[in-house]
Order: sequence, then structure tokens, then C-alpha cells
Amino acid sequence: MKVAIVHYWLVGMRGGEKVLEALCRIYPTADIFTHVYDKAAMSALINGHSVRPTFINKLPYARRLYKKYLPLMPMALEQLDLSQYDLVISSESGPAKGVIPNAPAMHICYCHSPMRYIWNMYHEYHRKSGALTRLIMPPIAHYLRSWDVSTASRVDHFVANSNTVAQRINSYYRRAATVIHPPVDTFSFRPVSAGEVEDYYLMVGELVAYKRPELAVEAFNRMKRKLVVIGGGEMLDHLRKIAGPTVSVLGAQPFDALRHHYARCRALLFPGEEDFGIVPLEAMASGRPVIAYGRGGATETVVAGKTGMFFHEQGVDPLIDAIEQFERLDFNPSDAVARANDFATSVFIDKFAAFAAAAVGEAPPKAVRPVHSI
Repeated sequence: MKVAIVHYWLVGMRGGEKVLEALCRIYPTADIFTHVYDKAAMSALINGHSVRPTFINKLPYARRLYKKYLPLMPMALEQLDLSQYDLVISSESGPAKGVIPNAPAMHICYCHSPMRYIWNMYHEYHRKSGALTRLIMPPIAHYLRSWDVSTASRVDHFVANSNTVAQRINSYYRRAATVIHPPVDTFSFRPVSAGEVEDYYLMVGELVAYKRPELAVEAFNRMKRKLVVIGGGEMLDHLRKIAGPTVSVLGAQPFDALRHHYARCRALLFPGEEDFGIVPLEAMASGRPVIAYGRGGATETVVAGKTGMFFHEQGVDPLIDAIEQFERLDFNPSDAVARANDFATSVFIDKFAAFAAAAVGEAPPKAVRPVHSI
């Protein structure tokens, strides 16, 4: 069976690319199609496959300005010749599912989320854009929505990365979706002894507006408690400007530093609403609890009162209240680790391989399992 995997763009190793890696383990001879390909930014596992970019890759400054070429991506996808493939798997967050498979082929879309910038977060993106972008965004988004809905009919089966995303698929495409949570490399994280846990809280992730990192910074400025912030992004400079003396905004950090801070924080703060959210599971795999906003993917991973707790209004005061409540409760690190292992890479591989095999009427392939080392 010839397999094609269509991924929106390959410019960095984030959550979507971790899913792609797992798909590469299930289908080690699959060909990968994408809009933009930065080989230097990809893992050896992905680079070990045949990666075929669309014409977007040849446009000026495509690796940096790929989102500017969004209106051209529908045409680029439809120009891909997938006639020789029996199974097409589209990995959708940016445009990917709009390919035209051969008529007998099976098309499975693994949806990280319908495109946020034209659907659930459209008004926020529009509001925060520059004047020219605000002017041209409505007609472009209208065109993309129409195309996006029409291409949902080219998908035989939708798989969502969370119940939150499954609800969006139903709302926007009127299609049902099977939920298979994305893979988390839980084996790369380990808890430390209770005596090694330090007196600071931690926030990790891309520092962008919808993740609401300023809530954590403002809360710890007010409490005069220690907070460590790890991550890069458009809000990095702003957060450094507003951070008080007890808040350390470290920016992007190497993996060993990230793992060190996960294992030694009192708890991870997760103030934004995510489609799924791998960061809370990495913290739980490190034996640490999570204080999260009670909407989105975190509600499917964090077990309230056992592996963490929720606050239900995105504000500084509700976050402070949740932290104070958390400090009166006891958490068992082994509960957090056990919960994180429910989302391990091997779990995703087994579930997706079985789902795809049932869809095409074949036995599940023997996946190449990852080798774990600390």
C-alpha cells in the first residue's frame, strides 16, 4: 500500500511535527508533501522520508513568510498528483486536507484544528492585525472558508486531536470525528525527589496572545512569588518589560533546561485555551501538577484534584485564587506520571494504526517504535 502524508508546512519541530514523526513510524516508506520545507529545522526521522514541497516553497522568503502565501495554498494543494497513492493522510492545521486523492484511495484527515485564523480565532487575528491586513483579510478569509468547507467532502474519515477540535469539525464542516489524542514523548521526562522540588512556578510555551502569558506574569508580580517563564514568541519582549523582580523570563531554552525546570517547579501554569496542549502532559510526566484554565484540551488531560486544578475565568484574580487553593492541597507525583503515560507515543501509534487499518480493510502495519533514553 502506497501512503502519502500531507502536512501543512515544515519549518520547526512543534506539536504537529511530533504527530508527523509518529505517522512516519507507522508508515516508514510514506512520502511527505508540504507547502514549505526547511530541512535544517526538521528531525532526522522526517528528513529520512521523501519530502516534496509545493510551489510555495520556491516563492521569495517562503520559509519565513509562508503564512503570507496562504491564499495560494489551496491551488498549490490541488496541483499535487496523488494518483499513485492508496492511502492519503492529511495533517491539518494550516491547509493540508484540500488535496485531490485518486478516487479509490482512502483519505484520513488528522485535524489539529480547523484553521484558527479563519474560524474560531478569526476576529482576534483581525483585530490585532495591521491596517492593510485588516483591509484585505475579510475577502480572503471568506474565500478560504468556502474552499475549506467544500474540501471537507474530499475526506473519508476525520480524526481529531481532542474533543474540543471534534466539536469544531462538527460546527464548521458538519462532519463527525474520531478522537485520537496526539503523541507525547513522556519517556523523556522523569520526576525528582520531593527534596529537589524548588519554590517557583513555571510557564512554558510559545509566548503569543491567545495563550495569555501576561496573566501569569501579572499574578506573580502582585503576589511577589517566583515564576519562571520559558519560551519565545511575539510577546517575549513585552513580558520582559512588565516582569517584576520575582519573575524570570528566560526565553527559549534547550531541552535539558526545560526538563530540569519541569521536574523542579511547584506546579505548571497553563492560562490559555489550547486545542489539546502537550505542555501540561510533559509537566505531569515530570511528576508535577498543573494549574490550568478550565477550557479546551487541558480539561481532557488534567484530572482536577488529582493531577492539577482549574480556574474558570481568564483573569489575574481567578488565577491567584487557584494558586492559593492549590497550595492547600496534596498531590501525588505518581498520579501525574500515570496520567501522562495514557498519552504516550506508543498509545497514539497503536490507536491510529488500528483506526487506519480498519478504514482500509487491512491489518495494522508494524510500526517502528521509538528508542527511549534519558
